[in-house]
Amino acid sequence: IGAAKENETELLEIAGNDGESIGNCPFSQRLFMVLWLKGVVFNVTTVDLKRKPADLHNLAPGTHPPFLTFNGEVKTDINKIEEFLEETLCPPKYPKLAAKQRESNTAGNDIFAKFSAYIKNTKPEANAVLEKGLTKALKKLDDYLNSALPDEIDADSMEEEKGSNRCFLDGNELTLADCNLLPKLHIVKVVAKKYRNYDIPSDMSGVWRYLKSAYTRDEFTNTCAADSEIETAYKDVARRLAK
Repeated sequence: IGAAKENETELLEIAGNDGESIGNCPFSQRLFMVLWLKGVVFNVTTVDLKRKPADLHNLAPGTHPPFLTFNGEVKTDINKIEEFLEETLCPPKYPKLAAKQRESNTAGNDIFAKFSAYIKNTKPEANAVLEKGLTKALKKLDDYLNSALPDEIDADSMEEEKGSNRCFLDGNELTLADCNLLPKLHIVKVVAKKYRNYDIPSDMSGVWRYLKSAYTRDEFTNTCAADSEIETAYKDVARRLAK
């Protein structure tokens, strides 16, 4: 019996303004990170949506990248692709990436919606309330990152419950939860600063530890769009506040 051929995997994602580099798309980055963390051999093709190639239209009519081709089969739903990869690329050959704590999957899940409302707003009188909403959502994430997970708590210890110094949502290793949240959190950091001069508060030690940990990992930094690419993508979305 011949050795099974390595799965043929290709990720098609949105190209940047030059039509080639990685564009601003947290969903593309999420899948890129998952494939990288799985350690699977795969190709990445960036697709220039301004010059959408005909073969792309034939591949998945009516849908936008990102999508995945796996052994010739096209998959277009992000959540289903992630589930498929976790089930198909599994131990012992590939690492399991699902978070152990259920809360790790939902931590920070309202940040992007609060950020979108804040950045699209044009009314100066609503700005403070929307900014507060974003800060509150970030604080909730900060609290989660600074509170100890069950496996960080020593059941026999009589000491007060300590906080957490973990790098990522579910521990010190990247999981599917991080692949989902980090690309969005990075966009929030870059865009809110550029268009609203908003900084993630410096006293949010958990969020900053989380971001700094992410910036040390190739799986994150090498799948990230350039800051200028992200800023350009939001140029028309980020509404100027009416004077």
